[in-house]
Amino acid sequence: MHIGAAMFFTDYSMSPGELGKALEERGFDSVWAPEHSHIPLTRKSAFPGGGDLPKKYYDAMDPFVSLMAAAAVTTKLKVGTGVCLVNQRDPIQTAKLVSSIDQLSNGRFLFGVGNGWNQDEMENHGTNFESRHKLVRERIEAMKVIWTKSKAEYHGDMVKFDAMMTWPKPAQKPYPPILVGGAFPYGARRAIRYGDGWMPLRARAAYSDVRALFPKFREMAKAANRDLATLPLSIWNSTEDESELKRDQDEGVERVIISLESAKADVILPELDRWAKLIPKVA
Repeated sequence: MHIGAAMFFTDYSMSPGELGKALEERGFDSVWAPEHSHIPLTRKSAFPGGGDLPKKYYDAMDPFVSLMAAAAVTTKLKVGTGVCLVNQRDPIQTAKLVSSIDQLSNGRFLFGVGNGWNQDEMENHGTNFESRHKLVRERIEAMKVIWTKSKAEYHGDMVKFDAMMTWPKPAQKPYPPILVGGAFPYGARRAIRYGDGWMPLRARAAYSDVRALFPKFREMAKAANRDLATLPLSIWNSTEDESELKRDQDEGVERVIISLESAKADVILPELDRWAKLIPKVA
């Protein structure tokens, strides 16, 4: 089982390159960057984490720029969006971003995607809150065509473009893994429909431990004729608990991702050092 680490990169956190090197040196497999283009001062939808929105949400750097900085100073560390808000991004431009970072990192990119919770934020991008799930599906379908066809075209209800050519294509074939975030059952269904893995939070208001839902997820995948080997499970959020990690491992989890504060090295490195002692025990 692999261990990854996520951070909202800001101008007051460790830099992506600094964190990336520290993670690779300690045996972590991946670094993850979340995305919020901005935070409106109105709030039609509550913060899923409860309470006030943390400051780091307002201050987050662009994930693709951040991850490229980490990829440039590492050789093995995978770099992932956790998650990219596809509902707020142009699919043609995003397809080029994904291909470019995958090429420049020598095939180390993981495309974590999500459909978003902040209605005001996505409406500023011209995205309708109620139809965002269909929009994301069509945008991902369109990007898959761009990544795999020399002459790409897509004609959906919400995403449409005639035949065109664009390069580079991704280094990974047919394209980087698309790891779909979201709660059970809807996020799981989306992962089965168009993803290459499901990446839920460990606990939600509707369930205290997502592992208990894995049998249902596997039943859903089989019903959809999806090979379970093509749908690895990653759990977002974990604590420094060896027994808990081994239960994840026994459940067939491919990766757990820890969430780091947006802080400097004096705060983060001691935490990474503790994790470095756990990693060999579940690898």
